[in-house]
Formats: sequence, C-alpha cells, structure tokens
Amino acid sequence: MGTFALKLFLDQKNGTLDQNKRKRAAELRTIFTRLGPTFIKLGQGLSTRPDLCPPEYLEELAQLQDALPTFPDADAFSCIETELGMPLESIFSSISPTPIAAASLGQVYKARLKYSGQTVAVKVQRPGIEEAIGLDFYLIRGLGFFINKYVDIITTDAVALIDEFASRVYQELNYVQEGQNARKFKMLYADKEDILVPDIFWNYTSGKVLTMEWVDGVKLNEQAAIERQGLKLLDLVTTGIQCSLRQLLEYGYFHADPHPGNLLATPEGKLAFLDFGMMSETPEEARFAIIGHVVHMVNRDYEAMARDYYALDFLSTDVDVSPIVPALRDFFDDALSYTVSELNFKTLVDGLGSVLYQYPFNVPPYYALILRSLTVLEGLALYADPNFKVLAASYPYFAKRLLTDPNPYLRDALIELLFKDERFRWNRLENLLVQGSKDRDFSAKDALQPVLKLLLGPDGEELRTLVIKEAVRVTEAFTICTFVDTYNSVPSFMRSLIFNGNGALAMSSAELQSMMELRDQVFRIWGLLRSSENFDPALLQPILQILQQPEARSLGGRVVGGITQRLAARLLQQVLRMPMAPTSSLSALDTR
Repeated sequence: MGTFALKLFLDQKNGTLDQNKRKRAAELRTIFTRLGPTFIKLGQGLSTRPDLCPPEYLEELAQLQDALPTFPDADAFSCIETELGMPLESIFSSISPTPIAAASLGQVYKARLKYSGQTVAVKVQRPGIEEAIGLDFYLIRGLGFFINKYVDIITTDAVALIDEFASRVYQELNYVQEGQNARKFKMLYADKEDILVPDIFWNYTSGKVLTMEWVDGVKLNEQAAIERQGLKLLDLVTTGIQCSLRQLLEYGYFHADPHPGNLLATPEGKLAFLDFGMMSETPEEARFAIIGHVVHMVNRDYEAMARDYYALDFLSTDVDVSPIVPALRDFFDDALSYTVSELNFKTLVDGLGSVLYQYPFNVPPYYALILRSLTVLEGLALYADPNFKVLAASYPYFAKRLLTDPNPYLRDALIELLFKDERFRWNRLENLLVQGSKDRDFSAKDALQPVLKLLLGPDGEELRTLVIKEAVRVTEAFTICTFVDTYNSVPSFMRSLIFNGNGALAMSSAELQSMMELRDQVFRIWGLLRSSENFDPALLQPILQILQQPEARSLGGRVVGGITQRLAARLLQQVLRMPMAPTSSLSALDTR
C-alpha cells in the first residue's frame, strides 16, 4: 500500500494522475486481492462510492464483488463430500464444473438437487481461510494499538472497532450460523412483496458448505441490465433503504454487508438479499434514540440532540454535554438551511464526524456498521442519479414511525415536534402525513388511535390543556370562516340591510387570513387521512368508544366552554366598536 501511495504521489507531481487512472485502479484491485479477505471487503465498500472514487477505480474494484481468484475445483468438491459425508453424485444430479462466482471467503457453484430437481447455489469455503484472516487481523490490530496511542485526531477506540469487525468476519466463516441468520432475516423482513430471501437446505449445509435456493437476478450496480428488464434502479434502491430502516429501527437485526454482489434485482422486480454472514444488531434503546435524534435535528433542539448521545452510547453519562451544544448548533444551522430532499447523507455524516472528533465521543461498533450500510445504499443510488439523497428517501419511514408507533419515547418525540410555545404546528402534522403516506405500511387507523389513547390517558393532563386551546382556536376558525362564506354569498345590495353597513366581525385582514389558512390546512389533513388505502369510517369505532370515556366528555365540555367564551368576547368587541368605522370588514376579503 505504501508503494501504491508513492506511485500516486509521483503521478500527481508529474502531471500524469488522470492519464494513469486505469493502470493505478487495476494495481489497487490486485493489491487488495493479494492482501486477502479484509482488504477485499474494504475494496468492495469503495466500489459502491462514486463520490469517493473515480469511475476507473469503481469499475476495477467492482470486480472484487464476484470476480476474485478461485481455488481448485477438486478441493471444493472434496470439501463438499467431507463436510456432508456423502458422494457428490448422491447429492446433486448436476453441478457446474467451475464456480459461477468467487467471494472473499468462498466460491459458489450452481447445482441441481438429486432428490427434488430444484436448482440451488452451493457455497464452499476457501481452504486455509481461518489462518489467512487470523494473520490479517493480528497485523491490523497492532496498527490499531498504534492509532490509539499516537493518533490524537481519532478519539474512537480503534482496537475495539477492529475486534468488532474481526468477530463479524469470523462469524461469516461458520456457514451454519449464516444459514440461521438467513432464516431469521427471512422471518423478519421477507413478508414484503418486494423483498426476496432465499431458503436454506439444511440437509446439505455444514460449517464450510452452504446450500441455498438459487436466485436469478442482476446486480444492483448493473443499471443497463436492470433497465433492460423494464425495472428502475432507483425504485430498487429505495426498497433497499426502506428495508434497511426496518432492519435498523424496528427489530434491530440488520444486514451489515449490502454491497452490489449481495443485492440482486429479480426479473419480477423484487430485491433479493444474499450472503447473510455479516449481520449486526441495534440495541433497543438506541433504535428509539436514533428516531428521536432525527426529530431533534429537524426541530433544531440541540440540547436534546446532545443528550441523545447518552442513549446512543456515544458518551458516558459522566461527560458534560453543554460544551457540545454550540458545536452542534454551528454545524446543523448551516446543514439544515437545505431542505430534507437536498441533504446528502455522506455530507451530514462527515460534518457530524468533524464535530465528534473535537469531543470525547466513542462511536460504538454497531453504529459504524449502520453508517456503512446506509452509505453503501446511497452509493448505489448515485450510479443512477448523482443528485439522489438517501435522507429524502428515508424521511417517509421516519414520519410513519412517529405517527403510528405507540412507543412512549416516540409519542413524546411526536408531541415535541408538533407543539411549540403552547401552539400546535399544523404544518408539521401535514408534512408528516404527506411524507408518511408515501410509506407502503402507513395506516390512518394506526396514526389516529395511539394519539387519542395518549391524550385521554392518566398522564395526559398537560397535553389535554394544549389540545383544548388548539381545539378552541380551530373551532373558532371554522365558525368565523363559515360566517365569512355566508356573508360573501349574500348579494352586495342586501348586506347593508342585514348587517346595517357595519361589516360582520371587526378584525384585521391578517387575522382573518390566518383563520382561513388554518381551516384549509385542517381540511387538507383530513383529506390526507381519508386518502389512506385502508381508510374506512368503521375504523373510527374504537375512537368513538374512547370519546365516551369520562375524560373525553370532560374534554369536550372544556372545548365548548372555551369556544363560547371566545365567540362571546368577539361579539362584545363588535358591539363596543359599532359606533366607529371598522378597520376592516369582511367584504375586504371577498372569497368568492
């Protein structure tokens, strides 16, 4: 690697950097291949990052996905017979004489089972791979100790990260474990019609041999081949992102190695996941903290963001987060000047990383794997669209979870997002519903019931007070706007007779306009709820039952009382102002 870096330096000095790109890219692929599985996996990650590597490097490193050197077929067939305890011809009616793909840890043959005639993929482990990986990590771990001791800019425990990665790679060496991972992954995520997880044939699987269902498909970095099948790469990547978010934030069990060789587009338009050797888990507390962190980021609540790092296990509880808040504010005030659709995930991560480096943060291993998973998917999308933003594709999922998840942490986050300074932010609710409805799993029923249960629960008094104020404001807006519509529908020659020439209610044009906007926004929100696929008036039955509870009846009485007081106050104001010319009459805002 040092020699390679020297060549790049000389190319730059001599002005031949662009001219030698293809040559240097091929050299780097050869170096990674020679250095073994660890560096092959590094190359696989780089091959999906067009924002980091020139096209020449992407094309060369992409060969590390499944075009690696093979080992002798005789050794592979001998391993199958030894591991399964049966002659090859008694297991398969046919098997490809050469591997159809070579991965970092093994190679794959296409075969047909003798007992059923089903086509399968048979993965056989490379001989001597344990020793090669052991040597890799022994040397890299020594480098980790050096980084921890002498490189001050990296505050994360490098040795801990290397140990975590090594443990994941060693798990990949156990093909029985990989089969169990695939079974668990299929149980959790393959319920969606656009996700495919192959079945495992346990009678023909052992520690070094894995037999699984054959999947016909095209790798996700082969855009032209995907489009020839009438499919769209961005649709498949968006499906992958949605599935990854479910993995990370619902069950916490996720595929930690989603490079293009492990993701296929099937002719039916499904996204097939392969290679379940490297899996990881997100701790339960961290799952909700991540969603809350996104809410706090959108809300620009930097104090809450800083406190989230405790739950994310970035900081020990004895670290004072107050000095971190100004750094977060400086970075995110600039980053959030863009809309969500303009934010680039990598830019956000890199910018946040520069903040983390200044403070005693310790990035936990699971988080590093999450970042890798999402950046790989974003990298795949950049092949098809250089302007693709993974955060924009992720936002519908976050919105749906906030609106529908009954978890107390997320309910509090939703309230925090919707209420500010004791006012309800209808634009935030409308935006959440617009975004959440883009998620296939969104349900109006799920969005309504948890909110009502929280509102009418024993701990909901503070929220009920806020809701009463907002209900009074909305009802007043509907009442007055209805009056406005009625007033404007009366012929002009009759208005002076009915209203005695004084207008309807004395109020400023701005106040009346605000009321009309509020009414229209509430109508739009109701329309969004009704447009939900599974919306049915019968869904409101449980809500009616809730509204019959004593707390709800009390709530309704308080709303009616508040509305009566507001309208009475406005009427009294009108009476007192009648001798004077009103500042603005309703006729000034004719809505016809």
